[in-house]
Amino acid sequence: MLGLDKKDTSTFLLVVALVVFAPFLLNPFPDGSELAQFNAGYPDLMQRFLIFGIFAIGFNILFGLTGYLSFGHAAFLGVGSYAGVWMMKLLTMNVVPAIIMSVIFAGLFSLLVGYISLRRSGIYFSILTLAFAQMSFSLAYSVLTPITNGETGLQLNLDDPRVLGVSQVGGSIPAANFFGLAMRDSYELVLGNWLFTFNAGYYLCAVVMIAAFYVSVRIFRSPFGMMLRAVKSNQNRMNFTGLNSRPYTLAAFVISGMYAGLAGGLMVAMDPLAGAERMQWTASGEVVLMTILGGAGTLIGPVLGAGFIKYCENIFSKINDNILYQWFSALPDAVADFLVFIIHPFIGKGWHLTLGIMFMLIVIFLPGGIMEGISRIGKLFSRKKAEQGPNGTAAPAPAE
Repeated sequence: MLGLDKKDTSTFLLVVALVVFAPFLLNPFPDGSELAQFNAGYPDLMQRFLIFGIFAIGFNILFGLTGYLSFGHAAFLGVGSYAGVWMMKLLTMNVVPAIIMSVIFAGLFSLLVGYISLRRSGIYFSILTLAFAQMSFSLAYSVLTPITNGETGLQLNLDDPRVLGVSQVGGSIPAANFFGLAMRDSYELVLGNWLFTFNAGYYLCAVVMIAAFYVSVRIFRSPFGMMLRAVKSNQNRMNFTGLNSRPYTLAAFVISGMYAGLAGGLMVAMDPLAGAERMQWTASGEVVLMTILGGAGTLIGPVLGAGFIKYCENIFSKINDNILYQWFSALPDAVADFLVFIIHPFIGKGWHLTLGIMFMLIVIFLPGGIMEGISRIGKLFSRKKAEQGPNGTAAPAPAE
């Protein structure tokens, strides 16, 4: 199917199913119920699931295949965001030109950064990329204020020209749209007796996410992907054979940067605002956590890692002491106070502590990330099935 083998087709269809049905899987509780805080906050937060999933997929092409750990990928996310907002200011509120220019500008900037940074490897490469990201953040925050609007952030104005579209609608800034479909609006689709409500922004991100994942699968299974694995396996041996590894690593770096620019463009499409904070080292560290947590070098791992981190961020940051007291209302007051005292540092603003502990446990016990855990569970079930006969009875012992 689509040039993929049976296993990759199954993985691709699984991603498609997860993306399409995520609004139902991640929002199982009705609004107003006591369990509603465990919903994903559709559609805004789930759009971020997909956008950071794209970001992590691109990062995985570099880190997962070549082993080059970049701490500066947030710079390409920020460049893509700024390019997208400028397209909306100068050209049109249709998100397509903004997304395209985000990818192009991020690709050009990653070509420059990669050409310099890839002269070194290992920790020196990581430090170089981090330095470029921090320089980009400083430039966007101060020196390039006429382009980035400094700490306020680049945003749309009523007097923007928008040469291919209207500048104002009823005295206000027009909404970002995809050929007339407003990104932040929900629409109803009637098919027979069925009524479907969908958010245009979410499903635009979903289509782009599915396409980005498909491209990554083709890269992983291509001869180019094999060369990148050879770089990760033993770059020196590869160079001794007469093959120059640098063009391959530079291509992987640029492709990864373009994925980051695509994520930045989609952020702007959902919320037309770009700020220098998107270039901070913390944003780069976040995508590293997503990739390692899900499983670096695997196809679906970064997607799961991105969704896991963003979902935990949403859930644990929403829980507060009042909710905890509701949960422990059946217990004696002294016991409830003690439990709230113990749990309080791990919720609300302290959700990063919870994420850090979970990340530490996964790295210690599942070095391959979430995908290793899934693989272990699959092997466990297959072993139990092999130990049973065809009718569910124990398989006969081998003959002496």
